[in-house]
Amino acid sequence: FLSLVAEFCCGFFVILILGNFWFLAVLYLLWLYLDWETPCTGGRRSQWVRSWTVWKYFREYFPIHLVKTSDLSPNHNYLLGFHPHGVLVAGAFGNFCTGPTFKNLFPGLTPYLHIMPIWFGCPFFREYIMSAGMVSASKDSVSYVLNNKGGGHASIIVIGGAEESLNAHPGSLTLNILKRKGFIKMALKHGAHLVPVFSFGENELFKQVANPKGSWLRNVQEKLQKIMGFALPLFHARGVFQYSFGLIPYRQPIHTVVGSPIPVKQNLNPTTEEIEQLHALYLQKLRKLFEEHKRNYGIPEHKSLIFE
Repeated sequence: FLSLVAEFCCGFFVILILGNFWFLAVLYLLWLYLDWETPCTGGRRSQWVRSWTVWKYFREYFPIHLVKTSDLSPNHNYLLGFHPHGVLVAGAFGNFCTGPTFKNLFPGLTPYLHIMPIWFGCPFFREYIMSAGMVSASKDSVSYVLNNKGGGHASIIVIGGAEESLNAHPGSLTLNILKRKGFIKMALKHGAHLVPVFSFGENELFKQVANPKGSWLRNVQEKLQKIMGFALPLFHARGVFQYSFGLIPYRQPIHTVVGSPIPVKQNLNPTTEEIEQLHALYLQKLRKLFEEHKRNYGIPEHKSLIFE
């Protein structure tokens, strides 16, 4: 979805360059140069964009729900680990970048959804995603958000990243997390409380071409992901007037469950052992969150999370 919108924006920029409006393209390039660091310094959100009526229909299409299990005090900063990535990351976008739901459930907190820095190099598209409350996933960007001395900031990071989208098959519960510990280190350095978030239904929106680990397709996808920075899952779903084939996601409910915070004491120079301990605790809390809520959202009793 992001790729399609980004391609449209890039295409529009090329038209400006090749057409009679090249001077507008030059002015925008100057603006891009001067504004380059904004995605790493809190972005430039617009309540007007976040409140567009189209997002209401977007959330109701699936529908998308945000489920609160515990209060989050606005006196602290938080790092929310979002799982799983899925193909569309619809739960993260719908709950943290549109509408008043998050604000109503967690008053006093401002959510920042961190995405790959590459998207902020796309002309015009960068302005749109920043307006929705998205910022760069770079270390500097996360640090900027979590450095807010008065608290009240919530960094949302899709922990599995683009690599995890290749596991986004209906029924899949495999998370790429065992080697991902950078977010743990960031939480320790800034004293940000960790909050596990699991989005039930995220992997049910599309069907993906079979790509088991070791297959030629998976090998190609993984190599392209390392080169380009984002993955290319081969997926399909429904069409506009039929349900057999198309690129429109299936209407499957998404319930994004926000867990209880894990208190974190600030440690500017955490040791490897301290990072490992907090990472293990986070995995324990994430698994507990999943087990406590899976029955509510159609997950069979014998199914459990798989950490890779």
